[in-house]
Amino acid sequence: MPSLLSVNVGMPRDVSWQGKTVHTGVWKEPVSGPVMVRRLNIDGDGQGDRAGHGGEQRAVLVYQVQSYRYWQEHFRRHDFVYGEFGENLTVDGLGDTEVCIGDRYAIGEAEFEVTQPRVTCYRVGMRVGEPELPALLVSHHRPGFYMRVIREGHIQAGDPITKTRTGPGPLSVAGADALLYLPHRDPDELRLALSIPALSPGWRNSFHDLLADADRGTAAAGPTWTGFRPLHVDEVVAENSYVTSLYLSSPDGTPLPEVRAGQYLTLRLPAVAQPAPVRSYSLSSTPVDGRYRISVKHEPHGTVSGYLTTRAHPGELLDAAAPRGEFVLTDGSEPVILVSAGIGLTPVLAILHELAAHHREREVWWIHGARRPEEHPLAAEAHDLVTALPHGHEHVYYSSAVPRDRHGGDFSHGRLTADILTALSPPADAIAYLCGPAAFMADMRQALESAGIEADRIHVEAFSPLPSTNPGVTPRSAASPHQPAGAPGTGPQVSFARSGIATPFPDDRRSLLELAEACDVPTRWSCRTGVCHTCATPLLSGTVTYEPEPLESPPPGEALICCARPDDDIVLDM
Repeated sequence: MPSLLSVNVGMPRDVSWQGKTVHTGVWKEPVSGPVMVRRLNIDGDGQGDRAGHGGEQRAVLVYQVQSYRYWQEHFRRHDFVYGEFGENLTVDGLGDTEVCIGDRYAIGEAEFEVTQPRVTCYRVGMRVGEPELPALLVSHHRPGFYMRVIREGHIQAGDPITKTRTGPGPLSVAGADALLYLPHRDPDELRLALSIPALSPGWRNSFHDLLADADRGTAAAGPTWTGFRPLHVDEVVAENSYVTSLYLSSPDGTPLPEVRAGQYLTLRLPAVAQPAPVRSYSLSSTPVDGRYRISVKHEPHGTVSGYLTTRAHPGELLDAAAPRGEFVLTDGSEPVILVSAGIGLTPVLAILHELAAHHREREVWWIHGARRPEEHPLAAEAHDLVTALPHGHEHVYYSSAVPRDRHGGDFSHGRLTADILTALSPPADAIAYLCGPAAFMADMRQALESAGIEADRIHVEAFSPLPSTNPGVTPRSAASPHQPAGAPGTGPQVSFARSGIATPFPDDRRSLLELAEACDVPTRWSCRTGVCHTCATPLLSGTVTYEPEPLESPPPGEALICCARPDDDIVLDM
């Protein structure tokens, strides 16, 4: 019979690591005697990063003594002590390939339900002193798992573990972990995962998105072409005095690949400066006649936006990387709320196009704020799309409008604020998409959460370099992204799309991660498969936090790699 070997707890502490200070609760120590297990935690325990650990769905972390022995042999170490892998419960039995999501277990006075595998992150590698461990937990199928507390009560080392219920589907902990983090997913397994009520909401949403990709035939497909390719400027249309739309096509006349509404296109413009600046612009519609459309705001001191809005002309060729981005419409029947301000309308307008074309049965709310009608590009287009929807709602706010101003539809005077959005009473079961200035999105997110919309159903798109997602690390001031110091490199071109940096790979750098750090590019990585193609580091959560030794033969082109040198031009979503 499985048994409980140790109960381990620990409160968060500040730990010095690689020149940073990390606030973490991964240091757990065994306790003797009965310990009270409560709905959200074990008495005496805490988490430093509540976004990835703790809470009802992750109240207790379990790891097996059999995995301890496995890692002892793997690392040729024999100094591990209970709690070293950050777990609350060290158990004998309950292997990750045997325990299934939804299984329930009684330990002492308490009862638990398995909700998800461990969220692998750098802290466990930091605690054990083996930086590559987070990747190995996935690739060796030994993650451990979280449980929620069904019945509170006391537990202690030596208690037997009794299975009280078998989960509704044969999805093991190791199988669920591989389904999220590793490539070559089976859509039927994704459907099975989504049918299990006990699966935590965070993992459920991830599996839902992966299944939607699979149904579209795009799962793990990655970008539709590698590096940059030329696109032909077909039309240049001035939408107003601030915004210009460019229609782009394939030079050979073949239709451009399909994209997901809400994605962005990255352009490289060597005609503007050297090194060639790189900028990303959201697609402002779904593909029309096999063409893409971007709508660019002319920034007063923007060299690239100035070129595109005043000098670009039909017949010109622009270097473009394949469309990217995760700010995309998910399938479903729930209402959709699109909230934007200023030029932030472009990706949500593309989503509105997709809704009007393929999801007319859904309830759609379009909520937009601008200064005046003259500064609201594509207003008539959005209005026509919303009014054509059977369940469409349009709410437009102009902060500086005057009575003589006109608009294609109704509008309200005044700035769009959180209070105004709350007063609209948006449906609480909706999924929301926000794009605009950072302060605006923070206010709108708070208003939507106040209206009852769950935080993980609110998606945001920021038109700026993404911050580093390294939870628990004490913040420090960061420089703006820039070219690396020293002489230009002679290697392949590396483009950090969101940060707007393109540079030849330097001769004195060992890895892409080193180059990103040299350029002060926020080290947030996006990858459809969820892992580094070379070292299997889990990347779905966002941040590469260590650098394994580079391999000799990294994969070429668009393979997203953290630990090796590129051998071809590469574009990274950073």
